[in-house]
Amino acid sequence: MAKSTNQTSQSASELFLSDEEIREKIAKADQNPKNFAFQKNLGLALYRYAAMKQDAELLAEVGRILTRAFESNRQDYDVTVTLGNIFFDIGYFKKDNGQFQKAREFYRTALEQRPNDADVRTDLGLTYFLTNPPENDVAFNEFQKSLQINPKHEKALQVLAQLLLSQNKTEEAEKYIVRLKDVNSNNQFLPQLESQISQIKNDSQKQ
Repeated sequence: MAKSTNQTSQSASELFLSDEEIREKIAKADQNPKNFAFQKNLGLALYRYAAMKQDAELLAEVGRILTRAFESNRQDYDVTVTLGNIFFDIGYFKKDNGQFQKAREFYRTALEQRPNDADVRTDLGLTYFLTNPPENDVAFNEFQKSLQINPKHEKALQVLAQLLLSQNKTEEAEKYIVRLKDVNSNNQFLPQLESQISQIKNDSQKQ
């Protein structure tokens, strides 16, 4: 479910750096804190790399760089969303509710600029679904808002089905699974979702 597993690996495939090269680039960013373009470009590139590697420590360093860029220009949408993604990934890898809360703040800031960004809206919902304990009602509402923006939003359909299955609401979940199949019959989570439905139905029949 981490964003790194399905959004960043391809874009990061061309970025291969040694630990020493990474340290040098971070040091250069620290030496030029007012150079917004350098902070932003390095931060975005290193985010893709750190997310691909699922490296929470490097993600935190990238977050520090991009926070500096954000403080210089709070209107830069890419920086704002990427900061949300960084804290989302750290929260996911470390199972840290506090990081999800930070991600939530940046996603909300981004949505103030572009309220119809269904991708960010869905990720905002995920910060509630993945927190412990999950805030399913809030997550459900955010996913529904994503589908109001784009009824064929694949990720929103997928996570809505997952949320409903976590509550054993198989009939409702099946409706979203049907829609998900129409959008992408090769969605990697479909076999798992269908298996969960079968398991829940089998368990209910045994009772």
